[in-house]
Amino acid sequence: MPIVKVIEVIASSEINFDDAVKQAVKESSKTIRNIDSVWVKDMKAHVKDGKISTYGVICHISFRVDNEEKKEKKKGKKNKDKNDE
Repeated sequence: MPIVKVIEVIASSEINFDDAVKQAVKESSKTIRNIDSVWVKDMKAHVKDGKISTYGVICHISFRVDNEEKKEKKKGKKNKDKNDE
């Protein structure tokens, strides 16, 4: 059974909200594998001189925990148990 983790990220864009969400996924993808979904929790825009200067989003990124990561943890635990003997 896969395990899913959720992290919260904040991203921004000078273009629009859609681009801010894309930036959140793009940047998260640099260090996280197996991203399944993104949920936009909140949106806001910064205003400068009466005009929107940046669009910001707070997103929840969901991703599956990699099976290889689980195997490595189990392997590490087995090696630790052997060393304890």
